[in-house]
Amino acid sequence: MPKIEKKTQKRITAVAGSAALAIFLFGYFTVGFTSALDDYFVAAFVVVLAPLAAVNYVNYRWQKGIDQNLPNLFRSIVQSQEVGMTLPQALEEAAKRDFGPLTPELKKMTVQMSWGYSLEEALAAFGKRVGTQLMQRILPLIIEASHSGGNVEKVFDPMGKFIQSNNLMEKERKAQTRPYILIIYIALVVFLFTIVLLFNTFFATAQGGSLMGSSITEPAEMQRTFLHLTLVQGFFGGLAAGKMGEGSVGAGLKHSLIMMLLGYAALKLFM
Repeated sequence: MPKIEKKTQKRITAVAGSAALAIFLFGYFTVGFTSALDDYFVAAFVVVLAPLAAVNYVNYRWQKGIDQNLPNLFRSIVQSQEVGMTLPQALEEAAKRDFGPLTPELKKMTVQMSWGYSLEEALAAFGKRVGTQLMQRILPLIIEASHSGGNVEKVFDPMGKFIQSNNLMEKERKAQTRPYILIIYIALVVFLFTIVLLFNTFFATAQGGSLMGSSITEPAEMQRTFLHLTLVQGFFGGLAAGKMGEGSVGAGLKHSLIMMLLGYAALKLFM
């Protein structure tokens, strides 16, 4: 799965934002500030959230592919060194193998070294292109070992073991936090069930009454309030799910999109 560059991300964000704004403005000038405007608002939100969630997911999968293939890459380098290859030769040989998303970056690095880049410069450029947190942590150690004149090749073996251990810990963390993500979805379902039950059994017959000091004139007003509360619950609940599950608020955009659509559909069908 290829990485989506920052320039492309900015273009996607600009296009999605413009399309969402156009949908909202069209709805405003068509139906005005009425309950029907909520449908246009949800559509605009979906238009802007869906591309951003897709971009975040693609880049997340790309970064995970990088981190998961690093131990295999380092093991390959160590094996090449054991048969007498220099480090540039080992990197060139590794670029011929399949290390997922790492392979294109390795090919770029070997090309740069063939153009006269030093090992440190090529590694620094490699780290800047990849940019994962794990790579940013281990790359300075490799470059520093190279600067100090140490045996850089021997650094790769413990680094590979460290990354493998780190990946295993990450999998365990995700397995432990998965139930909490499920709880957020269950909380939304309970919230929706309560809203639908209250609306159909109480608020729909409470015309002319009052709730918390506010006069209830039409059920449609309370229905709109419930819709807004559901959208807020879905959006921020999704962000919390992303933070807990994948360690990133941006990773929660897909959860926000799913939960908002779920809430919107439930209220439209049952209220």
